[in-house]
Amino acid sequence: MEVIMPTEEDAPMEESQGEQVESQDVAEETPAETGFTPPSIDHAQVLSGESYTYLSPVPESLRADLSTECVLGVDEAGRGPVLGPMVYALSYLPTALHHSLLAATHHFDDSKALTPSTRSHLLQTLCTPTTDLHVHVGWATRTLSARAISSAQLKPSGASNLNAQAMDATIALIQQILDLGVNVREIYIDTIGPPASYQKRLERIFPAQEITVAKKADSLYPCVSAASVCAKVTRDVALELLYTAYTSAEDTGPAAWGSGYPSDVRCSNWLKANMNPVFGWGSECRFSWGTAKELLEAKGAPCRVEWPEAEGEDEDSMKLTGFFMGKDEEAEREHEMAKWFGRRVPEAVF
Repeated sequence: MEVIMPTEEDAPMEESQGEQVESQDVAEETPAETGFTPPSIDHAQVLSGESYTYLSPVPESLRADLSTECVLGVDEAGRGPVLGPMVYALSYLPTALHHSLLAATHHFDDSKALTPSTRSHLLQTLCTPTTDLHVHVGWATRTLSARAISSAQLKPSGASNLNAQAMDATIALIQQILDLGVNVREIYIDTIGPPASYQKRLERIFPAQEITVAKKADSLYPCVSAASVCAKVTRDVALELLYTAYTSAEDTGPAAWGSGYPSDVRCSNWLKANMNPVFGWGSECRFSWGTAKELLEAKGAPCRVEWPEAEGEDEDSMKLTGFFMGKDEEAEREHEMAKWFGRRVPEAVF
C-alpha cells in the first residue's frame, strides 16, 4: 500500500451512494439493553465485519406436513444508519394461522410501533421451544455488514447500490426457504422502491407464488410485522455487540453512538470524537455514506491511497517502462523515439 500526498489536480470524493434518513425518532431507534441475544447473532461474523445468513429450523407443525400452504413476509431494519448492519428478515407460517396467531394472539405490529422490550420479548418467545410461535413460525435473517454495503457501493466498476443489495438479499432469503421444501403460496414484502416495478421483478423470479409488494406492509400484514421484529432486534443486538470493541468490562451504560443514524446527534458526535485521521473508523461504519465521507474530507489526513495491481494481472503486457510510466505515456514515448531515429521500412521501398 502506498500513501500519496494529494496535488491540486486530485478530484474530490464522489457523492455518497448511501441513503440517509434525515429525521428519525432516535429514542425508538436506539437499541435497548434487554439481555436477550437471538440466534441470528453470530458474534464472530458481526465483529469481523462479515455478512451472513441465519435460518431457523423449519417449524414442527410444517415438518409434520410440508404440503401445508404457507404465507411469508419480508422486511428490513437499518437501511439508513451510517453505523451498523442492514438486516433483512422473513417469517413464514401456515396461512390458516396468519392473522389469528400473529395479530390476534401475540399482537405483532410494525417494529417501530412496538417498544424495544416488547420487540425483544416477541422474538424471545418465537425462539422458545414449546411456545405456539416456535411450533408454527419459521424465520430467517440476512445481515449485511456496514463494510460489505460500502464495499459494494464504492467499487470502481460494477458498483451495487443499496436497492440492488436489498433486492439480492430478499431473493436469496425467499429462495432458501423454498429450497427447504416449505410450501409458500403467498409472499408479502415491505417495499424498498416503487412497489409496481419491484413486484413485477419478483413475480418473474417466483412465478408460482402470489406476491404483494406494498408500502407500510409491516403494519398491514402480520407476517411482515413478525419479519420486522426479527430484523430490528437482530440489528439492535448487532449494534450493541459492535460497540463492545470500544468499551472495557467496566462500561455498562448505553452505546455512546446512540441509534447510529446520521440525524442522531450522539452518533455524529461519536464519529467526530473517534475518527482515525487516516483510516476513519472500524467495520461498523458505512464509508459510502455522506456523513462519513464529509468528515474524512474535512478532518482526515491530507493523503490518498493507491493500491498496486494484483499479481498476474496483464503479465504478458508488462514492460520495464511500465514501472515508470503509464501505458499511454509509453506509447507516446515510442512514437517520439521513432521520429528521432526514423521508422523501419520494408526492403521493397528500395
